[in-house]
Amino acid sequence: MVYPGPVGLITGLLLATVTLGLPEDAAGLWFTDRGYNLTVPQGNEAKLNCSLKGMEEPEIQWLKDGNPVHSADQMYIPVNEDHWISFLSLKNVQRPDAGRYWCEADDKGVKAVSKDIWVMVEGVPYFTVEPKDLAVSPNSPFNMSCAAVGPPEPLAIIWWMGNSQLSRKPESSPSVLSVPGIRQSTVFYCEAQNIKGVSSSRMAIVRIKENNYLSFYITISKLTGSTAEVSWNPGFDNYSALYSCTIQVLASYDIHEIYSEIIAKDPPFATVLENLRPLTNHSLRVRCTNEMGPSPFTDWVSFQTQVSVPQFAPQNVHMVNTESGPLLEWEDVAPALENYSLLGYRVQWEHDNITQGEIYVPGNQANLSFWDAHKDLTVRVCVMNAAGCGPWSDLLLVAPKEEAGKQFRPHTRMSWVPLVLGILTALVTVVAVTLIFLRKRRKETRFGQIFGSVLGRGGPVIQFTAARSFNRRGPEVMEATLDSIGISDELKSKLKDVLIQQQQFTLGRTLGKGEFGSVREAQLKLEDGCFQKVAVKMLKTEIFCSSDIEEFLREAAFMKEFDHPNVCKLIGVSLRSRTKGRLPVPMVILPFMKHGDLHTFLLMSRIGEEPINLPIQTLLRFMIDICSGMEYLSSKNFIHRDLATRNCMLNEDMTVCVADFGLSKKIYSGDYYRQGCASKLPVKWLALESLADNVYTVYSDVWAFGVTLWEIVTRGQTPYAGIENSEIYSYLIAGNRLKQPPECLDELYQMMCHCWNTEPKRRPSFADLKRQLEAIWGRLSLLSESDDPLYVNIGAACGASGGISLFADFSGTETCGTDTIQTCGPTTVTSDYRYIVNPGCLREVDNWPQDAIPGEARGLLNEDEEEDDGMQEDQVVINL
Repeated sequence: MVYPGPVGLITGLLLATVTLGLPEDAAGLWFTDRGYNLTVPQGNEAKLNCSLKGMEEPEIQWLKDGNPVHSADQMYIPVNEDHWISFLSLKNVQRPDAGRYWCEADDKGVKAVSKDIWVMVEGVPYFTVEPKDLAVSPNSPFNMSCAAVGPPEPLAIIWWMGNSQLSRKPESSPSVLSVPGIRQSTVFYCEAQNIKGVSSSRMAIVRIKENNYLSFYITISKLTGSTAEVSWNPGFDNYSALYSCTIQVLASYDIHEIYSEIIAKDPPFATVLENLRPLTNHSLRVRCTNEMGPSPFTDWVSFQTQVSVPQFAPQNVHMVNTESGPLLEWEDVAPALENYSLLGYRVQWEHDNITQGEIYVPGNQANLSFWDAHKDLTVRVCVMNAAGCGPWSDLLLVAPKEEAGKQFRPHTRMSWVPLVLGILTALVTVVAVTLIFLRKRRKETRFGQIFGSVLGRGGPVIQFTAARSFNRRGPEVMEATLDSIGISDELKSKLKDVLIQQQQFTLGRTLGKGEFGSVREAQLKLEDGCFQKVAVKMLKTEIFCSSDIEEFLREAAFMKEFDHPNVCKLIGVSLRSRTKGRLPVPMVILPFMKHGDLHTFLLMSRIGEEPINLPIQTLLRFMIDICSGMEYLSSKNFIHRDLATRNCMLNEDMTVCVADFGLSKKIYSGDYYRQGCASKLPVKWLALESLADNVYTVYSDVWAFGVTLWEIVTRGQTPYAGIENSEIYSYLIAGNRLKQPPECLDELYQMMCHCWNTEPKRRPSFADLKRQLEAIWGRLSLLSESDDPLYVNIGAACGASGGISLFADFSGTETCGTDTIQTCGPTTVTSDYRYIVNPGCLREVDNWPQDAIPGEARGLLNEDEEEDDGMQEDQVVINL
């Protein structure tokens, strides 16, 4: 044993003193669990938990055997601000669920890991090794293996052959069965027993190896004069793999037969026969061999090779002078080569490299009467058959008569001077063009177009417009396609016909942004060359992965199928290219909603710079529009899961469209609460069953619609003000609900309460809600123009931007009635996460289309002018 010295002992004591003296909060992030073992019967539910201290709203990840657990059955429960308990529920536990579980959390690089939780699953035995199918030789010994595990232990193995138990005495696991041999195919299996019951393994078939059957279906293809491709089906191998096949080939011509044998390794069951004789009858047969021996030969299969081009050239070509004139001769074909089916000879001639010609002769002579005796003559000859012409003979040069007797081989008399001059001229031209291009390109790359137009002030403008840069150090931008972002094939097929190239639109100012994404104005170029103003939603480039992209684009896939005036319609999807190695930015292109989201509009009408009084008829129209959109979505079996005024958009004609089918929890994070490690949830809009069991149906959308009605009646107030997100479930389960707002019609509040029924199926449908809302709206008569005018200022405050602005902060305070359990505190809306508009800039008077005004309000718009402090201010008066 080694004892520390005095210095080490003092240092250790000091460290221990400092550590003990630290307060509990100084320890940082840690799990308080001690770890435990959990034994669960198979098919039951197991609930695991871990407790974390030292962090507000943590991200707790469950792991099993080192792999993340992806399950929706996870929930956080806060004990206090920095103390959380995470629960993981394993329903219908099976053997694969057994293993080691633990929790991990991370806070600014500080990682905490919980103690291990070991889960054991009890049930009937589980087989880890089962008998396998075998093929054995007759009467040859072989072994079979079987193994099973608990818990509970112990367990026993019993072997069966067919319907007979092999041994009365059970064996322990693992078990190996030794069989001395069998003569016919037999079935084996094993049973495993413990106190929970009996499990049976798969049935293994042990077969007897035999000689393979005859080969059949021989196919001969790609015949030529000397080759043939042969393939065959060897038939059933009788449970013994083939290792070779023998091909016997017989060639018959005249009275001779040539026999050859080829051994082909299998598979593949094909080979190419080479060096065959052309126009010759052949026969072949095949047999294959396995471990048990060769099969019999198949029947003979006959075929004939095709005619082949002659493989020889005429020999001894020479000139003979006769009384009738010059005669060209050569040796005749040997009799042994006549199987090439010769048709004759082809003679080609040429006079002084100028005139050419050819003749065909059946024999080995050709009359040269066409020869001009004063010119050189070059001649060559080939043998012909039906397949073509064989190799040419050597060239023969016949001199003019004055040079008679001087026959010699021709030489090349081509002049090299023109060819050399042509090559030099081409090289000089290419070099000159290249130098001119490089000089021009260097100037563009270094300076661009230095001299641009001159401003009205007289100053020169320096522009840099190099059309193409070859900066080898810069990152390469890859073209973005649906195939490059790693989404599913199903989603790609849905988005393929709505994909818009990013060159078709130009991004403008940011209309709204949040923790995970943003909304930007854009100009989309249409097919006719016109431009359409649109809104583009995109994720932030620093935070997403392939799964985020797929979740983001799935909203577009949903919206693609929607066609209703009160449901936001998809224009298209685009991908913004980025540098190589980085995922492209996905963008969803939607119609531009001039007046933004309904929540901000309601909020600004109440606490904006120029508050306006929205009549109850206007609010009812908002409610009916939302209900119509939700009725359409429910008819399409679509569950929104996030209905709220912030996810309803106001069109130019003040029609409300339901939008944000899943994207809202990414863009707008202010009203969302992380209930589990999977995603953040808008708990104040969720139904009881959604909070308790994470269940979402059309009935849970009806609950959210009731909260949305409350938002509209209160002009954008926050529901359950003063109640923490983590306390909502306890508040609702105790029977509490949102209180009736002041000036809210009793019929409307009764409708809300029906939407908040504890039993989901007792809540009204959207069709019923729409009928009730239309009935209430119909009973309210339109006010006269002088009773309750709605003044909407569209003057200079709108600016040149068309009436859209982003507000930094707004706040309002309201004291609730005595029946309300909370006091409404100040509400703050920041431009960091809202896509908002100024209600004072609803629309320009001249641009309000008459056909876009609802029927009940058409004809009620008047224009008035009045002077204030010498300033001209336009107003629109809406009398409802």
